[in-house]
Amino acid sequence: MKVISEKQIIDTVSELLSSVNFSLTPDVSESLKCSALRERNPLAKDILKKLEDNLVCAKKNNVPVCQDTGMAVVFYEIGMNVHIDTNRSLQSLTDEAVKKAYTGSYLRLSVVSDPLRRVNTQDNTPAVVYTQLVEGDTFKVTVAPKGFGSENMSRIRMFNPTASPDDIISFITETVKEAGSNPCPPVVVGVGIGGTFDYCAYLAKKSLCRPIGEKNSDEFYAKMEEEALRRINSLDIGPQGFGGDTTALSVAITAYPTHIAGLPVAVNINCHAARHKSAVL
Repeated sequence: MKVISEKQIIDTVSELLSSVNFSLTPDVSESLKCSALRERNPLAKDILKKLEDNLVCAKKNNVPVCQDTGMAVVFYEIGMNVHIDTNRSLQSLTDEAVKKAYTGSYLRLSVVSDPLRRVNTQDNTPAVVYTQLVEGDTFKVTVAPKGFGSENMSRIRMFNPTASPDDIISFITETVKEAGSNPCPPVVVGVGIGGTFDYCAYLAKKSLCRPIGEKNSDEFYAKMEEEALRRINSLDIGPQGFGGDTTALSVAITAYPTHIAGLPVAVNINCHAARHKSAVL
């Protein structure tokens, strides 16, 4: 049985949260670079290159890619043969890591302790924590700090079970169209289909952690992703809303079984700073 210590979890999560705010993963930076090469609109091309420059400057000077360093979202995949050597909850360990990362790296503190009374927690805690038990002795951590300029543009709809793939693609496209320039396009679009009202939103969020350019392993959904991306990029919203071919970098769909009477669909939008990073302990 693999034993994971408190310190390993706290240090790993803290380092991931700090580093992903200063330097995006290669899939995101490469996608921006390729989009700039393909872009036909001169202004859009210039904006994409400026976004590339911003990534280079952030990494070089060790400053955040975006001033909104997000609410910390952490996914754990914990093997059944893993023992965490602690008497504390995983939430408590994660929150300590978030506090360490956000105060130690001088990241913006954006979390309030109550949604209506709006008092800042002063350390960006608590985190949103998801756990999944898996086979074996794997302990995988994925962080995805989420800015709310894009989070606010997300939507969920309970479709009639007779809805077609085209209906769902239209909903995805409509969501991005209504968002316009608000989520700082080019965006990354995560989509959850199936499950329940809450679970499809989780699937959409988790989809944003898929490397950009990686297609769904099911050809049926891969074709839906491709068509949704094509329609979104024909909207002419473009980088930062100034028009162009590049409104979205990627559409990632995750499907799950659902009830015979329902068809939940969630669309979670991320800005071009699609922060996600993983580590295996």
